[in-house]
Amino acid sequence: MKRTRFTETQIVKAIQEHENGRDAKELCRELGVSTAAFYKWRQRYGGLDVNELKRVKELEDENNRLKRMYANLSLVHEALKDAVAKKL
Repeated sequence: MKRTRFTETQIVKAIQEHENGRDAKELCRELGVSTAAFYKWRQRYGGLDVNELKRVKELEDENNRLKRMYANLSLVHEALKDAVAKKL
């Protein structure tokens, strides 16, 4: 996946400027992005504050960590179940 040149906080600040009445085309020209990219950002990050965005990122990271833990534990569980079945 292609990485963006802008951080999430910069994107949120740009969206907030647009919500405060700044023209989208002018903002896109200044940032050097297409209007389609800007509206995708607005669709994804619209209505979020910087603090809320950080909290969402923290929750996503925690969720990914928990999913990896579950996958590892389920593999161990299956291996132990197979080992017990072979002994019987």
